[in-house]
Amino acid sequence: MSSNEHRPLVSIIAINFNQLKVTEDFLKSLEKITYPNYEVIIIDNASKEDPSTYLKKYYPWIKCIRSEENLGFAGGNNLGIREAKGDYFMLLNNDTEVTPDFLEHLVDAMSENPKIGMVGSKVRFWDNKKIIQYAGATPMTRFTATSHFIGFNQKDVGQFEEQKVMPFASGAAMMTSRKICKEVGLMASFFFLYYEELDWQERIRKAGYEIHYIPASLVYHKESVSVGRNSHLQAYWKTRNRLLLIRRNFSNFNVFVSYVYMTVFSTPWNILKYLTRFHWRSLKVHGIALGWHYINLFNKKRVHQNEYL
Repeated sequence: MSSNEHRPLVSIIAINFNQLKVTEDFLKSLEKITYPNYEVIIIDNASKEDPSTYLKKYYPWIKCIRSEENLGFAGGNNLGIREAKGDYFMLLNNDTEVTPDFLEHLVDAMSENPKIGMVGSKVRFWDNKKIIQYAGATPMTRFTATSHFIGFNQKDVGQFEEQKVMPFASGAAMMTSRKICKEVGLMASFFFLYYEELDWQERIRKAGYEIHYIPASLVYHKESVSVGRNSHLQAYWKTRNRLLLIRRNFSNFNVFVSYVYMTVFSTPWNILKYLTRFHWRSLKVHGIALGWHYINLFNKKRVHQNEYL
């Protein structure tokens, strides 16, 4: 373990969107961390009320950047990375609260192993702090872009305490380095919301790096505070970006099967689900999201655009 005098600078980046109280709770948890060398960057994603003045007054140790446009999860984090000074970038959801020593374990793992391109914390649910949300992930199914969190909804009794190589880290608490961002690039902003971190991690793995689950680093997650569960925003972005992830990362055969699956099987099931729940707006945006892919069926430039540091 490195001595405190030589700890690399870590830039902790989080996005606020109409959730000032949640962001304040997040910042209060950061005030207790033991890592000695970090900066905190809050990106306000065009909230209805600009919180910048308030945050700067009561939390003068942070850097608050206001975007007049909602850049989404990917764009907001990319803005934070471009403004960051750190050697490492810790991307945290603002609806998380951290444990005091969560950061040391992540930095140690990355600094001691050059093969690691990203690390992820163990994540438990904030409202039931013994229950696991993320303790690793299963490989992604290349036809449906589905993966499952290991340990999800299980009581944490120490069964997932081994550091392991994983296909993905949780987007709620993941860390990478400036070196990786320069080599691989940033998240693709036009994902806007959902699947952008999975696409990013696919690119990191394809570049020859590993993604590690670090169980000693513990974070609590409130989940879906900004967007809301089962919202029409979720319906649109999850539908569009699920197939977008497949188109960007997998073979033409996988893409063909995915089009068939989404059109013939997934869409009728979702139509039935939204009709029975009277979610008319979600039904509409689901169709718009799938239609986007048919409109851009041969637009490879738009589908494969990337951003770099």
